[in-house]
Amino acid sequence: MTVTLADIQQAAQRIEPFAHRTPVITNESLDQRVDAQVYLKCENMQKVGAFKFRGACNAVFSLSDEEAKHGVVTHSSGNHAQALALAARLRGIPAYIVMPNNAPQIKKDAVAGYGGRITFCEPTLEARESTMERIRLDTRATVIHPYNDERVIAGQGTAALELLDTIPDLDTVIAPVGGGGLISGTSIAAKGLKPSVRVIAGEPEMADDAHRSMKEGRIVPSVNPKTIADGLLTSLGTLTFPIIRQNVEQIVTVSEKGIIEAMKFVWERAKIVIEPSAAVAVAVLWEGKIGLTGLKVGVILSGGNVDLNKLPWQS
Repeated sequence: MTVTLADIQQAAQRIEPFAHRTPVITNESLDQRVDAQVYLKCENMQKVGAFKFRGACNAVFSLSDEEAKHGVVTHSSGNHAQALALAARLRGIPAYIVMPNNAPQIKKDAVAGYGGRITFCEPTLEARESTMERIRLDTRATVIHPYNDERVIAGQGTAALELLDTIPDLDTVIAPVGGGGLISGTSIAAKGLKPSVRVIAGEPEMADDAHRSMKEGRIVPSVNPKTIADGLLTSLGTLTFPIIRQNVEQIVTVSEKGIIEAMKFVWERAKIVIEPSAAVAVAVLWEGKIGLTGLKVGVILSGGNVDLNKLPWQS
C-alpha cells in the first residue's frame, strides 16, 4: 500500500502549526434517532470550511524548497482550490488554480481571497487538464491533485487520527466518498490504529460510481451524476481505489431525501452548518441500511460550505 499510518502521523506533525484540530461533538437527539452513539468529527470547522485543507497543507509543506519556489498548480472548482490557495499562501509560494468559467462566483471569490492565481477555462475535463498542463510547463509548478496524490491522502487521514485519539473505542468510522481521498486516508489511519474497526463509506444513490466500482472490481467512471452532494461527483482515482478495496468494508448508497433530512436534522439539532456531502455520511445512519444499533460510530463531517440562498429543503 502506498500510504502508511506512519505517513499520516508525519502529516499530522507537519500540518499541526497550520490546521485546526477540529472538535468531536455528540448529540443526544441524533443518537436516539439512529439508535447508536454517534461522534461527529467537525471538519466543517476546519480552515476553508472542509477537510481538504489537511491534504493540501500536507502536500504543500512536503515540497522541497527547490520545488516550492515554482509554486503549485491544480484544477478545481471546489474546496480543494481554496485549500491549496491558502496552504500555498501560508508557505509564501504561488498557487495557480484552473477553474471552469461557469464556477459559482462565491467559489471564484473565495479562491481569489486566499491569494490563488486563477485561470479560467471551458467547463470540460479536457480543457481543465490541458490548461493546467500549459501552466505547469510555463511555471514548473508542482501539480497537486485533489485526491489522487499520496501526500493529499496522508493529510486527509489526519482527521481520523484525531478522531480515534479522542474516542479510541469506536466500533465504526463513516466518511463520504467522491474521489476517495478522505475515505482512503481515513481507512489507513483507522485500521492502523485499531485493526478491528469497521470503515464504511457513504455515497449518493444518484452518484454511485464508487459503489459500482467495488462490485465490479474496476474503476467505473462517474457519468453525469445528479445529486445535491456536489462535492462527491468525481470518479475514484488509481491510488484511492486499491486502498478502498482493501480497507473499506462496504460503500452504502443513500437517497437524496435521506441526505436532505440528515442535513436538516444536524443543522436544527446539533446547531452546526454542514454541506450535503457531509450529510451523506450521516444519512448512512439515518436510513439504517446497515446494522449499527448500539455501537460507537465516528462520522467525519467533511465540510460546511453551503450557498445559503440555495438550501435544499427550501426548494
